[in-house]
Amino acid sequence: MPTAFWSTLDTRIGPFTAAVTGDGAVLASGWTADVAELTPLISPSLAPAALTERRDLGPVTTAIRRYHGGDLDAVADIEVRQRSGPFREHAWEMLRKIPAGSPVSYAEYAALSGNPSAVRAAATACARNAAALFVPCHRVVRTGGAIGNFRWGVNAKRWLLHHEESA
Repeated sequence: MPTAFWSTLDTRIGPFTAAVTGDGAVLASGWTADVAELTPLISPSLAPAALTERRDLGPVTTAIRRYHGGDLDAVADIEVRQRSGPFREHAWEMLRKIPAGSPVSYAEYAALSGNPSAVRAAATACARNAAALFVPCHRVVRTGGAIGNFRWGVNAKRWLLHHEESA
């Protein structure tokens, strides 16, 4: 891939950075001001030759702002590009189907992903998700409702779940 673009926005949780393709598909995103934290998350088969900063990423920037402002479905139609094996890619697709305000357990997520006994594989899909927010891995919690881990911090995950629950 030739050049991808990135931008950082201030959000209620803190800085949020997204890296996108020339046609606007999200390659990686998360609550960081450092794009270098995102680039290792991008699949080598999708890695851009260069990353160029832009002030605005068009529909992606709009979706980030709208989501943090309370429009929880604003990120749903943004295209995401991630590559991995068949189970993980399918699992990421299933994350996008979990409605805001309705978190599921890792066991439920494994079942949604087509293999109820693959709880660890489902957890790994969450951990390796490069496109946080757009592929909402924060909506997966431990059995019993405990928050569980989150690449961008437990406080960020707690805020996201509360934001979605109260909207």
